[in-house]
Amino acid sequence: MASNKILVIDDTTVVRVKVREMLPPGNFEVLEAKDGMEGLNFILQEKLSLIMLDFLLPKMSGWEVFQQIQAQPELRKIPLVIMSGRKEEVTEKITEPFEYFEFLGKPFDQKQLIGAIKLAMTKAKQPRPEPVLVGAAVAPKNGTVATSSSTGVAVATLSTENSTLVASNSGSASSAEINALNERIVTMQAEIDGLKKQLTQVVTFIKQKIK
Repeated sequence: MASNKILVIDDTTVVRVKVREMLPPGNFEVLEAKDGMEGLNFILQEKLSLIMLDFLLPKMSGWEVFQQIQAQPELRKIPLVIMSGRKEEVTEKITEPFEYFEFLGKPFDQKQLIGAIKLAMTKAKQPRPEPVLVGAAVAPKNGTVATSSSTGVAVATLSTENSTLVASNSGSASSAEINALNERIVTMQAEIDGLKKQLTQVVTFIKQKIK
């Protein structure tokens, strides 16, 4: 019985079959998902050893699945290989170097596939910094706090001018904690901006079709 479950999320049957055939026989149980929604259901229900995720998918994009994975500490531990025929599609959303997952360009051969899997497993073992929890954030004038429904993550959009962060219990946060929190805010704001851009493009496309 195979001890390792590999989930291949790709809308192309050829790619899913190709991965299955290239893996060493007997060592892996390969699960297949043809869209992002089906893939996310597998991720939440199965105990996986590896996820291979196409970046462009129907119903839920690979980028959205990636965000769901990153939002949950247990899922972040699963080795991840992101696949795409155009690397720039990935780097538009996620900047290099890719620290915690491996990228595999399409088309690929068996050597490239095995190499990507090994690197993904190595990267998944790297320690990640835990989120800094600050008791309260005092927003400056015009500061807003918003919730992104796409990521399920509460994001604070704060002005960089005259912002004050207050830690609970200790009375004040260290500069390292403040810097880490500010970096996290900037990263999540960039993700929201990217989602807004995608939405604008979709609306424009729909309007053109309606004309």
